[in-house]
Amino acid sequence: MAGPPRRLARSPQVGGHEVRDLELRGVHGAGMPGPASKRRVPVSQPGMADPHQLFDDTSSAQSRGYGAQRAPGGLGYPTASASPQSAFLGDPVSNMAMAYGSSLAAQGKELVDKNIDRFIPVTKLKYYFAVDTMYVGKKLGLLFFPYLHQDWEVQYQQDTPVAPRFDVNAPDLYIPAMAFITYVLVAGLALGTQDRFSPDLLGLQASSALAWLTLEVLAILLSLYLVTVNTDLTTIDLVAFLGYKYVGMIGGVLMGLLFGKIGYYLVLGWCCVSIFVFMIRTLRLKILAEAAAEGIPVRGARNQLRMYLTMAVAAAQPLLMYWLTFHLVR
Repeated sequence: MAGPPRRLARSPQVGGHEVRDLELRGVHGAGMPGPASKRRVPVSQPGMADPHQLFDDTSSAQSRGYGAQRAPGGLGYPTASASPQSAFLGDPVSNMAMAYGSSLAAQGKELVDKNIDRFIPVTKLKYYFAVDTMYVGKKLGLLFFPYLHQDWEVQYQQDTPVAPRFDVNAPDLYIPAMAFITYVLVAGLALGTQDRFSPDLLGLQASSALAWLTLEVLAILLSLYLVTVNTDLTTIDLVAFLGYKYVGMIGGVLMGLLFGKIGYYLVLGWCCVSIFVFMIRTLRLKILAEAAAEGIPVRGARNQLRMYLTMAVAAAQPLLMYWLTFHLVR
């Protein structure tokens, strides 16, 4: 028979829960290390981030993505992703657009070339610049000493004039263009030696020379139209012949800077007479030769008008040479 249950004596050091908690708090409050308190940490469900974590851990996702992008060969390298340029070029619509754009560009270039050649004869301009050093030397000698030259006929080959480098009588644009640029530079030098140089004045000098040249060409074309002259003298030929006077203007201004007004008048007078003779003998073949070929009498009225026109063009060159240079020498 079992006896009555024994009652265990409760020790005074081991009290209830309240006494134990007070003792533990007292020990921790005194600065002594106590046993780690057991806390129940809520278990996070898979796929959900820790609420106490500031940033998401993406290392596992990257590793999973890295493993998913492995090459089919099994070497462990990620497959190279296609760039936007290669994707664009691989698109058939983009290829068709590029082909259409290139065809439009080719058609536009062809159209521009045709229009430029119609308004600006590039192929003809190449002929006027086909010169060499020997031609330039002979042509300058002809401009300063036209009295020694005998044969003024322009040579032809299969109904087309030969290039200027093969015929000293052929007109060119190289000497007039270079002479015009040199004239502007010499004018600036002359103005600088007289303490009168300014960019505006130099630009006015160049624009005045171009304006007078344009007026000359227009006046001659109008005169040829009124006189009804059938000639092969083109507008470019006129620009070339009228541009030769800048060579004499350069010589006159340079001599004026070196020897004063006496040198200027002597050299410019010689150049004026030379250009007058040169223009008479050159334009005579261009204007009067057509009249002779048409059977017009030498003393006819129309032929006299052509002769007067030739002399007027030749006489205008010395006047313009003096007008464009007299103020540069003082």
